[in-house]
Amino acid sequence: MHRQRISSVPGLVFLALVVALAAGCGGGGKKASSTTTPTTSIQAPANIKSAGKLVFCSDIAYPPEESYKKGTTTPEGSDIDIGTDIAKRMGVTARFDNTGFDGIIAALLAKKCDAIISGMNDTSSRRKQVNFIDYLLIGQSLMVQKGNPHHITNLTSLAGRTVSVEVGTTNKGFLDAESKKLQAKGKAAIKVQAFPHDTDAAAALKTGRVDAYFGDSPVVAHYIAQDKSFAFAGSPIQPIPVGIAVRKSDTALKAGIQKAIKGMYADGTMTRILKKWKMTSFELKG
Repeated sequence: MHRQRISSVPGLVFLALVVALAAGCGGGGKKASSTTTPTTSIQAPANIKSAGKLVFCSDIAYPPEESYKKGTTTPEGSDIDIGTDIAKRMGVTARFDNTGFDGIIAALLAKKCDAIISGMNDTSSRRKQVNFIDYLLIGQSLMVQKGNPHHITNLTSLAGRTVSVEVGTTNKGFLDAESKKLQAKGKAAIKVQAFPHDTDAAAALKTGRVDAYFGDSPVVAHYIAQDKSFAFAGSPIQPIPVGIAVRKSDTALKAGIQKAIKGMYADGTMTRILKKWKMTSFELKG
């Protein structure tokens, strides 16, 4: 969701992404909980331990990272599995509260949840408000209708075109900045249309209301796997870190989540989760 910066990945890597990314999940719903059998290995902060749960704010309309199982209010996705495992390591259960991405940091700061797990980029502007624990490295891609009727191949070819994104994401800010660069070169602006949910942004492409969609590479791959009327356009844009966000005052929780993420990488749990959701290309390296 929730992406930002630039520079193309070579075509070979792009091909690997397309091959590595395929199925995902589905969904529709509003709010739900996920529980696990506690096996404590990390000391949970006192307030979370006493509550017996770790509450995440998550915009649950972003498969394969977070969405609802079709016809249910049960969330699923890579972020749901990761958040559930973090809570398990703290000896508590995980709950995922559906929160619009445009107001998700405000919800965290208002203490409506303990942390954010929602495919959120770790950016310098967001670090002014919250602390991050990085857990993935994800790039972004352009998606078009099959056959690429508008011949979109890169950011420059978006001049004069209408592109859909989810509201509140760094994708919108990134495209707005690219539009200004194009205008400075005498080219037409990119018409960026923001939608309340990422699935709405994809649907706008499906119905021809926009010329292209811009989002995370695994999300684009999921949409294409689910609907053969969609296709990739050009090469992905260079990955940047994705992190779990916590309030700056919650130093104990930050430390606990850091320890959990480190443990998940060390014991293979993270690899198993990402393999399940066809996202192994996005592990943190080093």
